[in-house]
Amino acid sequence: MSPSVSRRTFVTASLATGAAVAVGSEASPALAAPPAEVRSGPRIAVIGSGYGGAVAARSLAEAGRRVDLIEMGADWEAMSSSSGPVFPGMRSPNERSMWFKNRTDMPFSYLGGLDIINRPIRRAAGVLDIETFAGIKVYLGRGVGGGSLVNGGMAVTPSRSFFEKVLPSVDAAEMYDTYFPRARQQLLVTEPPLDIVMNSPWYQFARVSALQAKKVGYRHQLVPNVYDFDYLRKETFKQVPRSALVGEVMFGNNYGKRSLPKSILRTALATNRVNLIPMTEVTQLSQRPDGTFELSLRTIDFWGKETERRTAVYDRVVLAAGSEGTSRLLLKAKRYGTVKGLPDAIGQYWGPNGNVMLARRMWGYPTGMHQSTIPVLGVSNWDDSERSVFAEIAPFPTGIELHTGVYLAITNNPNTGKFTWDDQRRNVHLDWGPSHAKPGVDAVRAFFDPINRAHSGTAYRADVFERRQQFADYFTYHPLGGAVLGEATDLSGEVKGVPGLFVMDGSLIPAKIGVNPFVTITALAERNMDRLIAGHRF
Repeated sequence: MSPSVSRRTFVTASLATGAAVAVGSEASPALAAPPAEVRSGPRIAVIGSGYGGAVAARSLAEAGRRVDLIEMGADWEAMSSSSGPVFPGMRSPNERSMWFKNRTDMPFSYLGGLDIINRPIRRAAGVLDIETFAGIKVYLGRGVGGGSLVNGGMAVTPSRSFFEKVLPSVDAAEMYDTYFPRARQQLLVTEPPLDIVMNSPWYQFARVSALQAKKVGYRHQLVPNVYDFDYLRKETFKQVPRSALVGEVMFGNNYGKRSLPKSILRTALATNRVNLIPMTEVTQLSQRPDGTFELSLRTIDFWGKETERRTAVYDRVVLAAGSEGTSRLLLKAKRYGTVKGLPDAIGQYWGPNGNVMLARRMWGYPTGMHQSTIPVLGVSNWDDSERSVFAEIAPFPTGIELHTGVYLAITNNPNTGKFTWDDQRRNVHLDWGPSHAKPGVDAVRAFFDPINRAHSGTAYRADVFERRQQFADYFTYHPLGGAVLGEATDLSGEVKGVPGLFVMDGSLIPAKIGVNPFVTITALAERNMDRLIAGHRF
């Protein structure tokens, strides 16, 4: 299935932005460099269209600024669906599934110890990427909307007490009174309706796991989501095309989920002040003698063919490429001296949000043949100590009854990793491995052991993850840190020692936040952009 591009991509890529551009090769029509225009105000680039980048672009546009929003992946909203759904399901992957991989690589790699889950695919600019480091794999979204395209939409606000421990320099009252509510509103977050949670056969798996946790004294809680639960209710009765109920999530949802292109980015683009530049990677960040910034840009087509190399000059640059993307650009600039004065704190305080995934075999406890891919319940003993666990009850949507409970656990792991620049590989190295992950694994085992003891026929499964691990500590969905607020940046996200350069993504949060991080990333970006715009930094 070959992708085609709609009028939206052609129009947005053709809007004038006023950035100084030197074209190195002929571009495809949909990605042509915009013509120069006479205009006032700074030339601004936002690198990355995930949560922080979306907020930055919208805030600047609403303040009257024009912005180039540069995204490495595809504009999926603009992709034609004339030959079928834009996103493939997890059981029928294709070239749109993964970012230049020959084979899918899902967290559940095995079933019964057999390598029957993943499938060969054509290499192309698919929606899900994996960055593989020596000790951990990091799952990432590629496309306009970033991680919002491929996550399960779990929109959880951290406890105030833990937030204050993680980011003590941020006014928690302001965050919880103003910015967390605004973030939830902008993201279109809703609570799962009780009729669905308590009665839908598609959530039998969640109810069983919650009741088992309750039996040993743990709390269970509803998990808010950006999925449209009214749509999900209609899915149940086959009144609308199905998405959550047919195994869509990791490779994108065609319906129902209100990812960033349907919320914050839609608002930003509607201003006509945001120039969207998809399929374009920023390969180098440099600062010129006059204080402006030069970006080296590389554009490819869907199949990976390079269509253009050029440079563009901006007065202000907002880095929102995610923890690893932002850290890579900054560390590369620091190593080769293309940006002077970058702080030594760049690359530090990285963590996977304490992620540990596990599966439990639950003989005698049916979890359901059919399972929704959108989680609605979590179990917890969270008290801010190092034994704290918040575990989302995740689906295992195979279409057969497996008597299996699956959980994405988030822990208060005290360890942190560090990005450094590797001259030999000309890429970042991440110092993180099993020894770093061990406190999180220990906390998860201590949390679930009592549940297994209290329910006969239950035990950990070692036949679904790589290397037959019972506790999957070798991948994360939630990379955080690398340019931490108050360390690498000031308290508004401006990089220390480099005026005009800003960070606005998960890099600002040191290592963990106790829940899925995207609501916190969004709220923090809302706060920072308010402060920066009020302070005339743009």
